[in-house]
Amino acid sequence: MDADLRSIQEARDLVARAAQAQRAFATASQEQVDRVVGAMATAASRAAEPLARLAVDETRMGVYEHKVIKNRFASDLLLEYILPMRTVGVLREDPIRRVRELAVPMGVVGAIVPTTNPTSTAIYKALISVKARNAIVMSPHPRAVRCTVEAGRLLEEAACSAGAPPGLVNVMTTPSLEGTNALMRHRDTAVLLATGGSDMVKAVYTAGKPAYGVGPGNVPSIIERTADLAKAVADVVDGKTFDAGVLCSSENSVVVDAPVAARVRALFVAERAHFCSASEKQALERFMIPPTGKGINPDVVGQSPVEIARRAGFEVPAHTKLLIVELARVGREDPLSREKLCPVLGFFVEDGWERCCERAIELLRYGGIGHSLGIHSQDRTVIERFFQEKPAYRIIVNSNTAIGAVGYTTGFAPALTLGPGSWGGSITSDNITPMHLLNIKRMGEELRPYRDPLRDRDRSAVASALSPLPSPARASAVESSTRAAALDVSRIVDDFMATFRAGRA
Repeated sequence: MDADLRSIQEARDLVARAAQAQRAFATASQEQVDRVVGAMATAASRAAEPLARLAVDETRMGVYEHKVIKNRFASDLLLEYILPMRTVGVLREDPIRRVRELAVPMGVVGAIVPTTNPTSTAIYKALISVKARNAIVMSPHPRAVRCTVEAGRLLEEAACSAGAPPGLVNVMTTPSLEGTNALMRHRDTAVLLATGGSDMVKAVYTAGKPAYGVGPGNVPSIIERTADLAKAVADVVDGKTFDAGVLCSSENSVVVDAPVAARVRALFVAERAHFCSASEKQALERFMIPPTGKGINPDVVGQSPVEIARRAGFEVPAHTKLLIVELARVGREDPLSREKLCPVLGFFVEDGWERCCERAIELLRYGGIGHSLGIHSQDRTVIERFFQEKPAYRIIVNSNTAIGAVGYTTGFAPALTLGPGSWGGSITSDNITPMHLLNIKRMGEELRPYRDPLRDRDRSAVASALSPLPSPARASAVESSTRAAALDVSRIVDDFMATFRAGRA
């Protein structure tokens, strides 16, 4: 059997296994569900370091220490957030409106796991699925199979040890495009969770299933003149260099208010950022942008700035944390203004927060609409304007966007699937949680009795139409009475006419 056929058959087998497990788990109590989810999160947290090492070694991208943080974020912090959620039984009762709501699991979740965040995404998607009493089948990226399979094995083992039926957590070991399509289109796959490239997300939306997909980020961050400049620059550097820039929520460009631009440049240099010369910028464009002009060379994703510079044909100091390219336009004229999943940052200077805002909107429209935007400012009026008016569903204030958008440095729901809303072609603008993987059944009792006004108007006609026919005996009596009355009238007429004629004679 060739590889594609093996992958298709594996997808079918795993979905069947997951469906059987989910049917059994659907009867679990809230206490049982929480015990299973807690065991899974604990196992993932304990394995955060070896899983991070596996991910870095297999994918050859990212930063080990940061992948450890992501694994613990997807286990410890996520568990803290979702454990109090009620996902079993009656969720809400409104005695005044006489409505009750009941949690119903969706079934089998089909999940696409990216190469950029393989183990943390697997942990996250498994936990939110099982918390909602679903089973999950994950299709890993071909470059991240071993680490994703190991994460799935640990999670499944922990779930079973806590009393879950075997088969709640499954990972394909022979992923392929055909196998992933079989997973997505299987009749027992209830809902899809897609994290990956734009082509994969588009495929998910055409699979004929309910789906949550994420869009590209291309996140801009604005440094306005009232900002705490040192903190703002440190935040941008920390965000863009976190796991070598592979998060779609990481800063891709910074837009600096002109009066503070010189100071911001100096602070970036102090943070060990390298401002590229014109020739170095051209070298980066040649290396990073494919001949088609679309997307980014995958060989730069999650690589160090030193390695990216070397492969582009120039050298930077070994301590360099970030490459910065100065840009004047957005779009094909300056192709590095697009999303860059690596520690390369676009740098714009605009005079005034309004102009900064216009530039940020251009950047969002060039591949990041609806996703996230950062603003560093102490002016609450400016911050409020950004919140009210800008086309991004996550406005991160005075923090880095990379891990602010996912809920690490902010109060957002902890998540590694971030909906870009209708602007970005998604059904939701939320950070995806277990509540997105539940169906809600509702029961309503009569609150306002209804009487059709036509019923009274037509009452008499309806009553007449439905009156019973007279019995045969009664009909005969009525007929006899009618004949007698007719004879009496005839006699009266005859007597009258006789009297009338006699009078005339």
